[in-house]
Amino acid sequence: MKAAILAGGLGTRLSEVTERIPKPMVDVGGKPILWHIMKGYAAHGIKEFVLALGHKGDLIKDYFLNYRYHQSSMVVSLKSGKVTVHNSHCEDWTVHLLDTGEDAMTGGRVKKVMAYAGKEPILLTYGDGVSNVDISGLLKFHKAHAKAATVTAVRPPARFGGLQFSGDLVAKFTEKPQIGEGWVNGGFFVLEPKVAAYIDGDRTFFEREPLERLAKQGQLAAYKHEGFWQCMDTLRDLRLLEGLWDSGKAPWKTWKD
Repeated sequence: MKAAILAGGLGTRLSEVTERIPKPMVDVGGKPILWHIMKGYAAHGIKEFVLALGHKGDLIKDYFLNYRYHQSSMVVSLKSGKVTVHNSHCEDWTVHLLDTGEDAMTGGRVKKVMAYAGKEPILLTYGDGVSNVDISGLLKFHKAHAKAATVTAVRPPARFGGLQFSGDLVAKFTEKPQIGEGWVNGGFFVLEPKVAAYIDGDRTFFEREPLERLAKQGQLAAYKHEGFWQCMDTLRDLRLLEGLWDSGKAPWKTWKD
């Protein structure tokens, strides 16, 4: 089964970094957040990926074209141009680098990915969020409900500390509790091929008409994930993820080194 990752947006809310590189290539702990997302899938045996490219997609292509070299020692013959690779430690992944257009919206990118995938269901997520979601459990849930699509519902951390009162006194203070403002779309979808028919074209936002219609028709199941989830929308989010990784306690690191 293939995992598709939307990796073509502008990332305007993180413009301090995305003026130079596409958002999925922003580093967390010395590796692009895209790599972290792919490692999470691979921990559940998903090792074939379709990356829906757009804005600065050439930089993502360059990263994967040279990935093996960057992970290895090598000898280069300057006269012949021959490169001999030693001590290569690369992931056993197949990566499809699919151009989906500079200006396509999320729905347009999803439709092109699904056309590329053909008559098979796909996993789908965004290229800017990490989670310890149980991908195997998500797939089992999707198959059991037999709906056209499944979305992972998450409860993001509250932006501010939570207070509980006893009269005029604070009885309990919780710094940024994992209760958020209710359930939200956390990405990590499973989509059957029929979902493509719900998307009109390049200018369609996947999160609007397609998902609204699927929900209205009873064809959108929700897999509730109570664990860790964090998007990387702002510089503040990036610093949070970097801090967690540097602490050695990144909750989304479900793979073994």
